[in-house]
Amino acid sequence: MSSTSTPLPSAAVPPIPVLPFAELAPRYDVILCDVWGVLHNGANAFAAASDALTRARAAGRTVILVSNAPRPNADVGIILDRFGVPRTAYDAIVTSGDVTTGLLRQGGIGKVWHLGPERDLGIYQGAGVELVAMEACERVVCTGLFDDTTETPDTYRDTLAAMHTRGLTMICANPDIVVERGGELIWCAGALAEAYQQIGGAAIWCGKPHRPIYEAAFAKAVELRGVPAEPGRVLAIGDALRTDLAGALGVGIDCLFIAGGIHAGELGLERSGTIDPRALARLIEDGPGRPVAAAPQLVW
Repeated sequence: MSSTSTPLPSAAVPPIPVLPFAELAPRYDVILCDVWGVLHNGANAFAAASDALTRARAAGRTVILVSNAPRPNADVGIILDRFGVPRTAYDAIVTSGDVTTGLLRQGGIGKVWHLGPERDLGIYQGAGVELVAMEACERVVCTGLFDDTTETPDTYRDTLAAMHTRGLTMICANPDIVVERGGELIWCAGALAEAYQQIGGAAIWCGKPHRPIYEAAFAKAVELRGVPAEPGRVLAIGDALRTDLAGALGVGIDCLFIAGGIHAGELGLERSGTIDPRALARLIEDGPGRPVAAAPQLVW
């Protein structure tokens, strides 16, 4: 008889549960919900998602919207009003724009070059910085492409090279690589920061999946509730593996993955309203870890 034995097959990895939010919400005290891709797609709001969060709040949950928008939270609130997202759906908003403003205020940075559209200039209010040309700046703050309808990261190859030559650090106010806008994927500031790091440039990231924005959200939850929530009683909701899922797992909280956002094409959800468990398993296998559950959209 041979002294070697045939190894037993490993146990199959259980499928990711596909659950309605009504089943998940009672397990948590605090909900940290993504905005773009969950509450709207840049063109239309998702009424069912707002309804789900409103119901969660009515049942005692605290809902904080956590967005990689490179704008102050008040500006994001106004945008959500225009989309028709009711204020009953959330208690507060925390943005990467808020984190950026705080970093500038605390960092003793005097002169900044703004790389991004004018609509994002609100993040400099109260930051105590002077906006100057790139040639005279101490830091670059990137909120996006100047024109995300016509430009790509390759458009900025010479600009990034010039920044690197000067040894400038880029503060990335929106770590998203792309977002969906009305069915199209639009390049974001994260794509430029990633390209800058690839040529050796230094970047500081202010939003998801990085810890500072979660710390700001946890602090807001304590302010609203009076006591901190246990990590096991906090749920993140988001549609992006790289930011929402990775960020949640990085700070030790659960995540509900919304499959009908930027990964919808990879999962076949453009053709069907149901999640193919095999496609979901393949997608998650290449990601940062497992969500606690998945759903095609955020619905109660």
